[in-house]
Amino acid sequence: MVNFLEQTFNGLVSGSFLALLALGLAVIFGLLRVVNFAHGAIYMLGAFGAYVLADELGLPFWAALLAVPVGLAVVGMVLERAFIHRLTRLDPLYNFLLTFGLTLILQDLVKARYGVQSSPYAVPSALSGSVDLGLFEFPAYRVFVLGVSVAICVGVWALLTRTRVGMVVRAATERPELTRAFGINVGRWITPVFGFGVALAGLAGVLAAPMRAVNPLMGADLIIVVFAVVVIGGLGSIFGSVAVGFVIGVAQVWAEAYAPESWRALIAQTLPFVLMAVVLLWRPAGLFGREEIA
Repeated sequence: MVNFLEQTFNGLVSGSFLALLALGLAVIFGLLRVVNFAHGAIYMLGAFGAYVLADELGLPFWAALLAVPVGLAVVGMVLERAFIHRLTRLDPLYNFLLTFGLTLILQDLVKARYGVQSSPYAVPSALSGSVDLGLFEFPAYRVFVLGVSVAICVGVWALLTRTRVGMVVRAATERPELTRAFGINVGRWITPVFGFGVALAGLAGVLAAPMRAVNPLMGADLIIVVFAVVVIGGLGSIFGSVAVGFVIGVAQVWAEAYAPESWRALIAQTLPFVLMAVVLLWRPAGLFGREEIA
């Protein structure tokens, strides 16, 4: 029982990264109808941003936790205005190719500067111990990551549901055509929402730096799983993306812990895509997505 609870907690921590990334991706897709393939590269830049600030400038993790997402949000808004905005009226494939190319450029730039080897990033000294959760002890940093992720997701939910600005953004994200029909200028929200989605990816990268290998390809595989999470939850569904992110994280950890040993890695890696195929066959719009009316 104790082992099961520990594995579940590990799954929630793993799912917290998926939830943050999926939340940003869902917001961006919902408003812009852009499949931002560069989201994984932004996650990688978040981790490298924390590493560079610590290694070259001597700034602590806490400074990176604030500065890196804000900096990446500004970069994201510039990229949206300079490139992505120009292609929004065209077939979505063009922006997919643009963000895919941007991913390759960012990865190669980081490779050229820092190589392909993983760079170490220490856990903050204030979070280096463990926390007694009653039945078991758990690393303090992992508890912190889960707490921050849940707080961010709840905070975004409160912002979108409890404030007038949030309701406008949510309406523009989930039903942009209907929102325009009510005379609301959806276009004014596009750039800041894109920046916000990028900031969430950067935040996930900073949080991941002390836990995962900081290297140029760390977002390449993860972004594919995040796409599956968003599709399962429902394209543009904010709640669905967050909920499925945590569920997939737990399911993968359970598979790695309890599946037959020779099949563990395969089951854990393919599980999100099997679930995606099953959900799409049953409900093409995703679990929490809305069916489009012709």
